Amino acid sequence: MGPGRGPTGETTPIRYVGIRVTDLERSLRFYCEGLGLREQGRGHMSHGGTFVGLEDPVSHFRLELNFYPPGSPFAAPYVPGEGLDHLGIDVPDARALIERLRRGGARVAVEPWLEGGRYWIGFVEDPDGNWVEIEDAAVNAPSGPS
Repeated sequence: MGPGRGPTGETTPIRYVGIRVTDLERSLRFYCEGLGLREQGRGHMSHGGTFVGLEDPVSHFRLELNFYPPGSPFAAPYVPGEGLDHLGIDVPDARALIERLRRGGARVAVEPWLEGGRYWIGFVEDPDGNWVEIEDAAVNAPSGPS
């Protein structure tokens, strides 16, 4: 296994970091107006949440703001300093990697599902319980920002 490579030689680039926010508009003002990040896109999750993708125009680092309304299965009491939501990686076959990680002992936090009929996505936990989103890379091909 070389640098930036998984056990079978494939790359698994971290595409962005997602954080939970309690007030989406307030967070957008902070990150965009305060820190200069630029909005790259937004959307609604199938369970009712909202995400907004931001990018630093200099480093191209991507940050995803995630808002989960009351009643969402992912809504949880907010504890300051514990707002990391997940890391997001792109792979050629999300379901295959999730299954391989499961066989290796990883806990699958959310079973893979076909999002919007377009791509497979699921979540596993790292050894410390941090969530890692694993998504089919084809949907994130160089056709534009996510």
